[in-house]
Amino acid sequence: MKRPIKDIKVAGWFLLVLIALVGASWWAWHEYMTTPPYVDHQRYPVRGIDLSAHNGYANLNATAAEGYEFVWLKASEGQDFRDENFVLNYQKAKHAGMKVGAYHFFRFDVDGVEQAINFLRVIGKRRMDLGLAIDVEEHGNPKGIEIDSIKSRLAMMVEYLNMRGHRVTFYSNRRGWEKYLLPEFQGCPLWICSFEEENSLNSDWTYWQYDHRGKVAGVRGEVDLNVYSGSREEFNAITEGR
Repeated sequence: MKRPIKDIKVAGWFLLVLIALVGASWWAWHEYMTTPPYVDHQRYPVRGIDLSAHNGYANLNATAAEGYEFVWLKASEGQDFRDENFVLNYQKAKHAGMKVGAYHFFRFDVDGVEQAINFLRVIGKRRMDLGLAIDVEEHGNPKGIEIDSIKSRLAMMVEYLNMRGHRVTFYSNRRGWEKYLLPEFQGCPLWICSFEEENSLNSDWTYWQYDHRGKVAGVRGEVDLNVYSGSREEFNAITEGR
């Protein structure tokens, strides 16, 4: 039995309206819900970015000329993954006069000591002005692993790095900080990912990643934007002291 032409037209119009609403919702979320918070660069004058191979090849001389003073570079992940652009990005950043730190993406399902060894092998003898950071977050990690197991592996990684003379900075969002890092790592340097206003954070932070959609000279496409929590004098003191 054929459906009346009128019913087909109504169904067609309903589908078009539904598609339009979905598109409008996505546009509104992209434009407004993900809008980064206001950052007062007079209060936080030291600006930086973070890079991985995902960002492609960067001209960090142009980035530094635009006023960005530091960069966190992805070095490794898990037991054996190494970022293919790490060495080149490090060389470019040092040539541009930027302060450099390295980060490792922590895998919930991999032995902590093995991850630390992989991280240090990638770093080698290169000077890390910002030190080393461990990226601890649920996104990109397998589900269903016991929190106690995750914390145990993380503690082993941190202990190994400490034994080798490195004080660790932790990168995470609010959920990851509260779920995986507290209370064991309370007081450690924190590189927080947050799109809320700074004063809404309930923990002290050293670096603040406030935007995933930044635009800077020398980097094609979108890049993460960061600031340091203190003055330029304080920043110079901690980076020169390493």
